[in-house]
Amino acid sequence: MRIAYAPLWLAATNCYVVSAGDGGGPGVIIDAPPEPEAVVEVVRRTGAVPRALLLTHGHLDHVGGAGGVASAFGIPAHLHPEDEWLAEDMAGQARLLLGLGGGEFAGAERYQPLVDGDLLEVAGLRFRVLHTPGHTPGHCCLWMEEEGVLFSGDHLFAGSIGRTDLPGGDYAALLRSMAARIVPLPADTDVLPGHGPATTLARELATNPFLQELPR
Repeated sequence: MRIAYAPLWLAATNCYVVSAGDGGGPGVIIDAPPEPEAVVEVVRRTGAVPRALLLTHGHLDHVGGAGGVASAFGIPAHLHPEDEWLAEDMAGQARLLLGLGGGEFAGAERYQPLVDGDLLEVAGLRFRVLHTPGHTPGHCCLWMEEEGVLFSGDHLFAGSIGRTDLPGGDYAALLRSMAARIVPLPADTDVLPGHGPATTLARELATNPFLQELPR
C-alpha cells in the first residue's frame, strides 16, 4: 500500500491518495479541497488510478473540489448523508468563513452514502466507516484496520480536536464520538488528519489535552 498526500488550498487541507500497490495502481482519494487541478496533479504523480472519492465531511475545504475531481476521473463521491446540507451550501460556507462568493467551489452532483459501521471495499482497499459527529453532524473517520491507519478528517488532530463553533458543530457530541469510536482503537494506530502532521493514537492518548478526561 502507498499513501501520498498534499496540503492544499488556503486551509492547507490534507488530500490523501491511497493506492493498493507501492507503485500506484487502483486507489482512492480522501477529501477534495477547492483546487481540483492540484488534486489531479497529486494523483498523477503517484500513478494511482482512482476508483472512488471518500469525503470525511461536508466543509468546503474538504469538498469544494469534489465535483471537479469526481468528473476528472469519472468516479463516485462518498459522503455521510447528514453532511449533504453543508456540501450543498458552498456559497453560504464561503460567505461565513471567508467573505467570498461560492462560484469557485463545486461539490459533486450526487453523493454515495457513507454508512456507520460499513466496510467499504474499493480498489483492493478496505475502509471501516466510523461516524464521528461533532465537528459536523455527518463527520466520518475512515479506519484501515489491517494496515493500522485512521484517516481522522477534522475529528482528531495532533495535539487538538476539530472546532465545533461552526453550524452543526457540537462539542459534547465530538467528545462522545471520540470516546466511543476512536479511543477504543488499537493504540498503535497511525492517525492521518485533515490538517497538520500525522500522529499516533498512543501519542494523542498520552498528550492531547482534549482526550485526557475521556473514559478508556
